[in-house]
Amino acid sequence: QVQLVESGGGLVQAGGSLRLSCAASGSILGIYYMGWYRQAPGKQREWVAHITSSRSTNYADSVKGRFIISGDYAKNTVYLQMNSLKPEDTAVYYCTMHIYWGQGIQVTVSS
Repeated sequence: QVQLVESGGGLVQAGGSLRLSCAASGSILGIYYMGWYRQAPGKQREWVAHITSSRSTNYADSVKGRFIISGDYAKNTVYLQMNSLKPEDTAVYYCTMHIYWGQGIQVTVSS
């Protein structure tokens, strides 16, 4: 059974940086999409960024220019480098690969 495990979250001051990692415990074949979503308290889960197997990336307007997604399809890992963090980036962040989702990891940005 495939599981996705996120790491790298935590508490950071506004303007700081964090790097999230997500690794699959098993091999997933035929992945063409890896991405990150987030859910803030009282809000719906929203898409943050994704990277395709052809290395094409796309970002939500709210994080464009601050976040960078990267991934290794051979190793089934995906990363999210988050820079210039803002309090409004506070949320539980989820990685996704194909049909699989991680359990989520908390990112808290203090003002």
